[in-house]
Amino acid sequence: MTSLGTTGTELAGAVGRSTTRPVQIAQSIPDAKKCQIVALSGPVKSAWDRYINDHAEGTLFHGSAWHDAVSRAFPHTPYYLVAHRGSNTVGALPMFLVRSRLAGRMLVSVPYGVGGGVIANDDRAATALVTRAKEIADEQRCTLLDLRSARAVMPDQPVIDQYVTFDRELPGRAADVLAWLPRKARAAARNARTKYGLTVDWNQGNLREVWRLYTISMRRLGSLSYPFAFFEELVNAMGKSAWISTVSQHGKPVAGLMSFVYRDRVMPYFFGSTDAAKRCSAANFAYLTLMERAVDTGICVFDFGRSRQDNKGSYNFKRLHGFTPKPLEYQSYVPDGIAKPNLSPSNPNYRLARRVWPHLPLFLTQSLGAAVAKHIPG
Repeated sequence: MTSLGTTGTELAGAVGRSTTRPVQIAQSIPDAKKCQIVALSGPVKSAWDRYINDHAEGTLFHGSAWHDAVSRAFPHTPYYLVAHRGSNTVGALPMFLVRSRLAGRMLVSVPYGVGGGVIANDDRAATALVTRAKEIADEQRCTLLDLRSARAVMPDQPVIDQYVTFDRELPGRAADVLAWLPRKARAAARNARTKYGLTVDWNQGNLREVWRLYTISMRRLGSLSYPFAFFEELVNAMGKSAWISTVSQHGKPVAGLMSFVYRDRVMPYFFGSTDAAKRCSAANFAYLTLMERAVDTGICVFDFGRSRQDNKGSYNFKRLHGFTPKPLEYQSYVPDGIAKPNLSPSNPNYRLARRVWPHLPLFLTQSLGAAVAKHIPG
């Protein structure tokens, strides 16, 4: 195998970030079927996004905007691989090398995303990409290769039976969204608007307030919150495709939501609320108004995102909105002789920290969350 020593600048330059961290990558590795795996180099950002956007399994998390936000907010090294057959692009695999003090080195596709993994035109290209990813994991002495694919691509590895996703086609008119919701969800959303007088404001200028509300929710749940810099970089990278909404009662913000538009769908991604928000059904109202705006702008799919099957609060909330869970076929590869790291919130080693976390001052959970988030890639 021929390898080429290259720099992070050459690797990441195609997707918008300069870095001087050295990495070792393969310039081209032909397989038996004339498939070559190459690392991004040169001005090919538009070509990468064009392939992602044209592929049926391409997601927001495969694209260069997610790369840019993660690269600028966190110290992870990008490894973006492309499969070529002749002059045709036949596959892509975005990854980041995460250096975690909690779990060692990990290759993650992709950090802080609920999607990623291999997309390819055929199984041969997918296999070639996986093979190279495993080689990089071995070369970098990684503890884990984490592929967050909707569809399994490693026949020799089991599917991680832990995550599901929810999506549903929206009605054709915004006026029909409320009636489209199941009875309980419909009543809660209607009461939020008529009984509790909630209003919504769509303004990217409210980003810091939405982040603050998000950190309140994460503290309440005993979970880490991501740094504000990541929220800023997501908006910078996504532009008008990042929707920021603030729900208020009597002029006081009680909930906030960051959502992303990609292709024909909208995905609510970061939600936060005050302790009082539940009493006025602020979450129901936030999602209702997002659905209505999506329909008004011609979006036809509401993507409620990922939930862990053991997280019954999130799981049941989405089901009660009329969404049916669909399994995600995440997979991982652990090099021989390595114990697979467990960064799951359900890890009993984190039980004490999760009990203490809700009782800490908000400024402390915000700063600690930002510091630890770079070691736990979501």
